[in-house]
Amino acid sequence: MDISTQHTEEAPPPTSQHPTGEQKRAARGATRPGDRIFLGLSRGSGIFLLVIMAAIAAFLAYRAVLAIGKDHGNFLTTFEWNTNLQPPVFGIAVLAFGTIVSSVIAMVLAVPVAVAIALFITHYAPRRMSGVVSYVIDLLAAVPSIVYGLWGALVLVPHMNGLFGWLNDYFSWTGVFSWDQGPARSMLTVGILLAIMILPIITNVSREVFRQVPQMHEEAALALGATRWEVIRMSVLPFGRSGVISASMLGLGRALGETMAVATVLSPDFIIHGSLLNAGGGTFAQNIASKFSEATEFGRDALIASGLVLFVITLLVNGAARYIISRRAEYSGANA
Repeated sequence: MDISTQHTEEAPPPTSQHPTGEQKRAARGATRPGDRIFLGLSRGSGIFLLVIMAAIAAFLAYRAVLAIGKDHGNFLTTFEWNTNLQPPVFGIAVLAFGTIVSSVIAMVLAVPVAVAIALFITHYAPRRMSGVVSYVIDLLAAVPSIVYGLWGALVLVPHMNGLFGWLNDYFSWTGVFSWDQGPARSMLTVGILLAIMILPIITNVSREVFRQVPQMHEEAALALGATRWEVIRMSVLPFGRSGVISASMLGLGRALGETMAVATVLSPDFIIHGSLLNAGGGTFAQNIASKFSEATEFGRDALIASGLVLFVITLLVNGAARYIISRRAEYSGANA
């Protein structure tokens, strides 16, 4: 008699398409008490940071509304700051212009030099020289702002006359580089000082980004016969593009909000000069620092209103940076 056996396999139980709460916690690594505690602390810290930012924005907005409501000038276009008049007249036109112009000058001067130094440290310099240069850059990043300001006032300003004279001789026809032979406490001097100040920040971040380039990318380019510069152009710079943008935005944030160094070097006035070489101008941070100690309660509210504008500009800059990085992340090689 033939006995035939059938081997039947039980079908696995149907699985739900939607993960359960336990599966979600396991995917997040929060299955153990320590993980759950760390997750809660991290989430709470992020929420607390948002609450602090919202509280700062609310405080600035409240005090700004009190001041702007009594302003008899146009807050955005008035070329005057006199909160002691009856009625008071003040505006941010000169401050916005000076803040943006000095920051743009600083970025134009600092970013190419910082990227070049970072590439030299990571791809050209011998190991011993690379360590020394990196150490010097780290030291420069730790120098306080007031020290830069004193150096700018005592050393940089007196030695700018030669550069200003040369620019006036050859480029005064542009109007931007015409010089009235006055003191070199101008927007160009402030921009150069800010460039020196933000140079270590951009260099340090860019250096660390370039060091993260996958070695196989560079070796593949070399195997194809590329020169060192072609390796940097085809492998290093595309990979580090987002990091360089982030480093530049960090430097721009410091340039926008720099206070003591600018207040030490700049000769403030409420006139927008067509030339970058003539003394005068102002920035948000410099104006707040110079007028806050002697301001009345209403004057402090007016200064807080200008601080709100700087706060908004900083948020817009950071938002634009995040947008640029997200758009370019797929080309940077960071996800490879």
